[in-house]
Amino acid sequence: MAFDLDGWLKVQQARVEQALGARMQELAARAPAKLAEAMGYSLLAGGKRLRPVLCLAFADAVSRSTSTAADAPACAVEMVHTYSLIHDDLPAMDDDDLRRGRPTNHKVYGEAMAILAGDALMTDAFIGLTGPLANELAIAAGSWGMVGGQVLDIAEDRPAEEGYLLKLHRAKTGALIKCACRMGAIAGGGSAADLAAAETYGDAVGLGFQIADDILDVTASAEAMGKPTGADAAAGRHTFPAVVGLERSRALAQEQVQRAVSAIAALEPTPGPLAALARYAVERKS
Repeated sequence: MAFDLDGWLKVQQARVEQALGARMQELAARAPAKLAEAMGYSLLAGGKRLRPVLCLAFADAVSRSTSTAADAPACAVEMVHTYSLIHDDLPAMDDDDLRRGRPTNHKVYGEAMAILAGDALMTDAFIGLTGPLANELAIAAGSWGMVGGQVLDIAEDRPAEEGYLLKLHRAKTGALIKCACRMGAIAGGGSAADLAAAETYGDAVGLGFQIADDILDVTASAEAMGKPTGADAAAGRHTFPAVVGLERSRALAQEQVQRAVSAIAALEPTPGPLAALARYAVERKS
């Protein structure tokens, strides 16, 4: 029988929403009310929750059980992801009006408060993280990872080359996804082999996810995506379909799925949530 990803995802997403809600309540108890409201507006807006779900999935896989050990890192990685979305939507960056089917943070709270809400989410993400977990998140989020990748994405002299796109998206999108997988394995007490599997899997899923996003940007509707489509082309940014074509893009995405599934073969001998998530990251419709 095929693994029921939809049913499993609903349970895991509910688990994430509960943990994020509790975390936001803790933060709101001390933060200025308007700041807490702006933070919660974006953090609790739903979405796929792929990063925290991957974190939880790896923790459960390496520990062979379900525990709360990965709840804090799962929340932390989603907080960093949400901060990046708030800042990406700003007029100085992507200048988007819609995110997850509703107005972007700066459209509701103004640019200054949106910047501060993003800053707070990024900083508060590290509350309660110690040692290797904090280090993993800092490296993935900073100049070696997500922020560095964003710089590569907006560079005026960026070449229209497949190699450059792979480097860019391994940092901009892939670093945080890989980090989520590794943090889950660490929180679950995984071995060196488990961490290596999480690393390869996360790298593959991160690339596959971004390639799929580029494909959807030219093939899906804004209603399905919950955000504007065609924005990359309009901004003159290079995407996988624009550089290598749709056919090659789809082939590249499937290659990453196979690499991800192979990486966790020993950890998940019978295909389960990790294998299904790798396919979902590439085959999703929004």
